[in-house]
Amino acid sequence: MIEPPKTQTAAGAQQPAPLRISRAFPASRAQLFMAWTSADHVKRWFSPETYTVTDATVQMGLGGRFDVRMRGPYGAPRLMKGKFVEIIPYGRIAIDLDIFDAELNPLFRTHTAVTFTDDVIGARMDLAQSFTFVDPAMSTPMVWGASEGWRTALDKLHAELTRIRGGGQGRPVAHRTFQLERIYDAPVARVWAALTDETAKSKWFREPPEQWELMERIMDVRVGGRERLRGRWKNGVVSTFDAAYYDVIPNERLVYTYETSLDDARISVSLATTELRAQGARTILTLTEQGAFIDGYHDASSRQYGAGLMLDALGASLTD
Repeated sequence: MIEPPKTQTAAGAQQPAPLRISRAFPASRAQLFMAWTSADHVKRWFSPETYTVTDATVQMGLGGRFDVRMRGPYGAPRLMKGKFVEIIPYGRIAIDLDIFDAELNPLFRTHTAVTFTDDVIGARMDLAQSFTFVDPAMSTPMVWGASEGWRTALDKLHAELTRIRGGGQGRPVAHRTFQLERIYDAPVARVWAALTDETAKSKWFREPPEQWELMERIMDVRVGGRERLRGRWKNGVVSTFDAAYYDVIPNERLVYTYETSLDDARISVSLATTELRAQGARTILTLTEQGAFIDGYHDASSRQYGAGLMLDALGASLTD
């Protein structure tokens, strides 16, 4: 069901009311959520029928990029640049987008909130999209066509979900290696404590407390030791981080493996190395990670983005 936008007056200018869409798919909530949060999937469906996506960047994490470049039937490009402003695994996402014309002039902005729920045939997607005009003369025709554009895009989404369920995709695994570096204005011993002391690490290694409730935290940083962080999101989904330590050299190096899960589904397995070295009174931290991302759930670039956010949070905790 699609309710097309209706025009309303705001501050003397004609502005469209939010567009609302509700549609059920023969897929799980996890698969539907995955189709929205992985660049590999977004490239295949996030465009109207006569358009194709030529490039997409999706960094699943608060503030992460959601950029889509598409091309129309006559070659005219269109660019959307945005970011995630809300993420609840399997439950809800919200994205703020700026839409540009072929000359990169801003046309309008959208706020798109998508809620995922169980449905008798699989999963339901409820979408609400609001619009703010930058150039009303250019934007109005595009916004009025949004409902039809979404209808054909969701037909593509249906086809992509069929692919995800096994229609030619099977059980994929993607691999990614990345390296991140941060310089902290703190001595090595303090950074080491932030990585290995349970009280210190709990200040930065966690999900947003307003959306996530801690269920279990275990930390034993030694060769053969384990670390486990488990919590429930407000929509009931349980996320788990489960790690094993293989090399622990105080104030110098940690080597460990970890797996992440949502409910009973394992979504990634990684090998990570964290190295510290002094630079005067400061510390250089280098994180190297090799990850296997299972069954198409994670776009690998999202893990790199999320790891960077965590390292920034670590740095902020050192100022307390």
